[in-house]
Amino acid sequence: MSGPGPSDARGGHAGAEWFASPGQSTPGEAGLRFSCTQCGNCCSGPPGYVLISTSDAAAMSARLGLTTDEFERRYTRRLREGWSLNEVEGAHGFDCVFLDRNTHPGRAVCSIYDVRPAQCRTWPFWPSNLKSPESWARAGRVCPGINKGPLYTPVQIRVQRDAFNI
Repeated sequence: MSGPGPSDARGGHAGAEWFASPGQSTPGEAGLRFSCTQCGNCCSGPPGYVLISTSDAAAMSARLGLTTDEFERRYTRRLREGWSLNEVEGAHGFDCVFLDRNTHPGRAVCSIYDVRPAQCRTWPFWPSNLKSPESWARAGRVCPGINKGPLYTPVQIRVQRDAFNI
């Protein structure tokens, strides 16, 4: 199994990244705000994928007390892009197999949050969401936590952005 690598996308030229300019999320401050609301929107919707790396699979299988082979058989599928977690069709569309909508009424939580894949850990700071203010706003129409909560500095955003390419 091989997973995604570090991103080459930068969402702009170094030193000219739109999110590094003051006032993008809060007047006078550089960076962006985000706080997860546990709505499940990033884990659900139309059919898609959650790409996982070999190390992601190892961590998740250990957490679940499974061999990596058993984990892959039960919870993943092979795509052109790499290995992906399975989805379960439900009332909200296609949920990640690890999205739990029952344990905490009114919330959607990841049942493997402590070992969730890099794609999940880096949301919403993906290169595709950081290309422009318009891309960020588009992601914000799906994610109610965008532009709310703590301020992430440009350095923190770059670290997240560069950890996963999507």
